[in-house]
Amino acid sequence: MALVGLQVSVLAEYKSDQSTTLTEKQQSIIPIAAFTAQGELEQLKPALNAGLEAGLTVNEIKEIMVHLYAYCGFPRSIRGLQTFMEVMDERKAKGITDETGVEASLLNDERSKYDRGKANLETLIGRPLDGPQSGYAAFAPIIEIFLKEHLFADIFDRDVLTYAERELVTVSVISAIGSAEPMLRSHLSICLNVGYTPDQLQEFVSIIQATVGKDEAKAAQVVLNEVLKNR
Repeated sequence: MALVGLQVSVLAEYKSDQSTTLTEKQQSIIPIAAFTAQGELEQLKPALNAGLEAGLTVNEIKEIMVHLYAYCGFPRSIRGLQTFMEVMDERKAKGITDETGVEASLLNDERSKYDRGKANLETLIGRPLDGPQSGYAAFAPIIEIFLKEHLFADIFDRDVLTYAERELVTVSVISAIGSAEPMLRSHLSICLNVGYTPDQLQEFVSIIQATVGKDEAKAAQVVLNEVLKNR
């Protein structure tokens, strides 16, 4: 169960701790993604304010909401965007001007979406994807095509967020919704591949505990322990 009423002071605890390893922006991504995934909109509002104060641009937060729909669905994503619109209106009424940020760059790549997505995924996992399909990809081949062409091409090719930031969104969502340990295991491994350290991932779990809940953090810690043990 998510904690009631996330306060900016929760993240401030991490910002003032000299031992922290995630940046303020990275820290703020975690509760934004998690609360959106859970549909905890009242807790999402202060998390969004904290994210803007930590340096996330308006377009980066929009992109977080767009990215996470692939993992928790359009209803959660759209409700998150609607909540963000409310927060922006409230900040504007107070005379606060937030940085809009960059738009996604135009893509200049003649490869098929499938080939682009496959290449992006290979970069994320750190190995080539050769050989026959197995598991769910063999059982339902169309979902493997959708994953490559849409998630790992259409979405990951958008450069508003880095791969590392997208993976932080992903593990935050999966931890928040729960009961998806194999996917969490895969994406925590990807987090290591894209540059996060074990200490940073431990901090991620600590922020999940402080802002989302002990049960979610405990489940994430179990999976992280497995990932680090099997590196």
